[in-house]
Amino acid sequence: MPDEKQAMTIAEMQRTVDEYIGQFKEGYFSPLALMARLTEEAGELAREVNHYYGEKPKRKDEAENTIDMELADCLFILVCFANSLNINLEKAFHAMMHKFNTRDKDRWTKIDTE
Repeated sequence: MPDEKQAMTIAEMQRTVDEYIGQFKEGYFSPLALMARLTEEAGELAREVNHYYGEKPKRKDEAENTIDMELADCLFILVCFANSLNINLEKAFHAMMHKFNTRDKDRWTKIDTE
């Protein structure tokens, strides 16, 4: 298993999370609970983005959370969600990129590389 500082594939992330969750009798939460957790984490991410880039500064008594950690929390929940439903995220990602590269290939203005 790669250490914390090495890049990981999505498959390695899925295995790492599965090993972590596998330690506990409770296992993965239900899909509905995972959706609620993802919504919660997305809200925390939105709050951090608003603090850094929006008009709402943090109160002095608020914890120092960072956008990168909130994104990582969202990623963890997404991996849990995929694992709980036996979804291969690498395969799903490639299928999604194929969709963007075919269906939406002319949707956006491309940068002229010449």
